[in-house]
Amino acid sequence: MNEFTESVSGGAGPSGAAMAPPPGCPAHGGAMRLSGLEYQQTPSELYRAMRREYGPVAPILLDGDIPAWLVLGYAEVSYVTGHDDLFARDSRRWNQWGSIPADWPLMPFVGYQPSVLFTEGPEHQRRAGVITEALEGVDQFELAHWSRRIAHQLIDAFAGSGRAELMASYAHALPMRAAVQMCGMPAGGDDTEELVRDLRITLDAHEGDDPVAAYIRVQERIQQLVKEKRSAPGPDVTSRMLVNQARLSDEEIIQDLISIIAAAQQPTANWIGNSLRLLLTDDRFALNVSGGRLSVGQALNEVLWLDTPTQNFIGRWAVRDTQLGGRQIRAGDCVVLGLAAANTDPQIWPEGHVGAENSAHLSFSNGEHRCPYPAPLLADVIARTAVETLLERLPDVVLGVEPAELHWRPSIWMRGLTSLPVRFTPVVR
Repeated sequence: MNEFTESVSGGAGPSGAAMAPPPGCPAHGGAMRLSGLEYQQTPSELYRAMRREYGPVAPILLDGDIPAWLVLGYAEVSYVTGHDDLFARDSRRWNQWGSIPADWPLMPFVGYQPSVLFTEGPEHQRRAGVITEALEGVDQFELAHWSRRIAHQLIDAFAGSGRAELMASYAHALPMRAAVQMCGMPAGGDDTEELVRDLRITLDAHEGDDPVAAYIRVQERIQQLVKEKRSAPGPDVTSRMLVNQARLSDEEIIQDLISIIAAAQQPTANWIGNSLRLLLTDDRFALNVSGGRLSVGQALNEVLWLDTPTQNFIGRWAVRDTQLGGRQIRAGDCVVLGLAAANTDPQIWPEGHVGAENSAHLSFSNGEHRCPYPAPLLADVIARTAVETLLERLPDVVLGVEPAELHWRPSIWMRGLTSLPVRFTPVVR
């Protein structure tokens, strides 16, 4: 799972009387607000500047000037994610709950929910084990077949026009449809399409949308799916979770299915979009794109290093007082994982050149709470199939605007384009 799955969880944190930040917390001096245009346009330059000023662990202020720590170093992120005994996932430990209002913008990310995202120890191993076994049952060749069929259907809708906006009509739509089908929803049905629309609203609400109402409908439809699969199981993720020996309750399965679908959609969509942007704007790929499967794979991997879909992940909470990167971390402090910053840490790329040939990036996190092992493989199948199919169907596709006119979403958490307009020779299938 990754950070964005928490944004659909809802929930509220512990309440209490307002309190001042504890002594030694980041708010006591020199902290940087985790906001601003730098995150939208040039986050890598901002991370470099923060690293020069603060070192591998920086004091930051979240919305409402709530103090936290941003971990910028590769070794430090690896340490945090590898030591659950020091940096745990249960957000109820946070020493700032008394200062946080109920309508705090980041509440959906950190408000405790009884899902796999916030479990720890044996309970997390139990819940994550069920998800891992259910995902291991997905046939990757079959998933590629589904993804290719979905890709053709989506491309058919705009191929004859010679123009398209790929983020909404392709990059976001494809992994969503693949994910719900993987979980046992029938392809193409009205009920499935309604779930896809509500998931889109929940994950990426537009003006006039009601994400809370959409999330309630998502919960109700997943609840119905679980009920249907109990009576008529099939070869799908939901059915495998239901028959697992861990015997999760229906409510646990509902929560974890929503996490699975969310994790499969938003990061994968931005992985697809960021990779298409790289292929369409970088001269290194221009001569090899047409039919060039190796260059597609290189683009996908380079994006995970340099434009990873999940920039920052909130978070971990210190179990007890400890030190990290020369900083004194107090029990209950919030630690934000700077995955994008860690991937470009000059300590691992001392000559300043990020060699994207290997896969030692932290884009899927690390440690016990990283994405369960099959998930990155399945995301790669969906993303690779999406990019290759588009290039095969529209071999002369080019960017529809100047590269400088592309805009990144104004998010400190996700790295993705607001739109990706393209032009191509109209094709009638």
